[in-house]
Amino acid sequence: MLNPHELITALTVYGFILVGMMIFLSGCDIKKYPMDHEQLSAEERIVIRFSHIVGENTPKGLAARKFASLVKERTNGFVEVQVFPNGYLYRDGEELEALVQGDIQMVAPAMSKLSTIVPEWEVIDLPFAFQNSKEVREYLEGEKGKSLLHLLEKSGYHPLGVWDNGFKQMTNSIRPLVNPDDFIGLKFRIMPSSVIQNQFQQLGATTHSNSFNEVYKLLEKKQMNAQENTFSNIVSKHLYSLQDYLTVSNHGYLGYVVLMNQDFWNQLPEDIQSIIQETMDEVTKWEIERAEQLNDEGLREVETCNCIDIHYLTEEEKQRWEDALRPVYKNFADRFGADYIKSLPKNK
Repeated sequence: MLNPHELITALTVYGFILVGMMIFLSGCDIKKYPMDHEQLSAEERIVIRFSHIVGENTPKGLAARKFASLVKERTNGFVEVQVFPNGYLYRDGEELEALVQGDIQMVAPAMSKLSTIVPEWEVIDLPFAFQNSKEVREYLEGEKGKSLLHLLEKSGYHPLGVWDNGFKQMTNSIRPLVNPDDFIGLKFRIMPSSVIQNQFQQLGATTHSNSFNEVYKLLEKKQMNAQENTFSNIVSKHLYSLQDYLTVSNHGYLGYVVLMNQDFWNQLPEDIQSIIQETMDEVTKWEIERAEQLNDEGLREVETCNCIDIHYLTEEEKQRWEDALRPVYKNFADRFGADYIKSLPKNK
């Protein structure tokens, strides 16, 4: 089997051929293409490499496979979306650079990761900023959300859709997390976001932003003793088997923006662009429902396993957490102004 670097080199050769072909095809009508595209060689098809770092049975993993299948079906095999899950091609943190360089054509990074390109995206990470995923989508469809998406486009990325994972919960192996003081001294694995880092600093915990695929080993080796994640991620990676306490807090949202390389997108024929976007819109609706279902199933699994102590945050406890985390909002406003915060649902 080729290693990732050899695979990229081989696929890149095809890429150069495809670029020339796509320039030619951009002036053609899709109806003039051969109908039996399955008979075309790899060099003659449009190949889209879609890299992501989570498992295939997560909301993102399932949606990526569904998207690839539908695009292949609707283009009669002319467009082939090759999905590489579990960080097979690129590790967490490497995908965005690979995308903008054209080594891959699609990714679906967590919104927290987008802050490495557009720091203002960290507004989505603010604790208790949203009550449900519908509020997140409405925010992104509003003035400030459109501004965030436009800033991605200016940086060489073409947003295709927004996928859900769900709301994050807290787990650790030391003590129940009920009051803000319970966080003192814990070592949390987090995603790379200064807002998330500041959140845990305010609570007295230390943080490390290792790759998602390293979390299990870090917990197993006790290099970390805590983490935050959605139920679907906690269950799919069996993280709960290494933790003793879980707090159902719904304190932060975890979602993805599906991105394509902007130059690659611009070279696609208009008919192909339409098929891709229409398929993405359809899959996005399906993914949102599937994410909710998988998180509900994940909660039921940890509830019935009798292997972890579960605490459900009460409204009074939630208010104490929010009070302790108010400085996180002030720090964000000091960096980017208050407009992004004023547009949040909780402030309307």
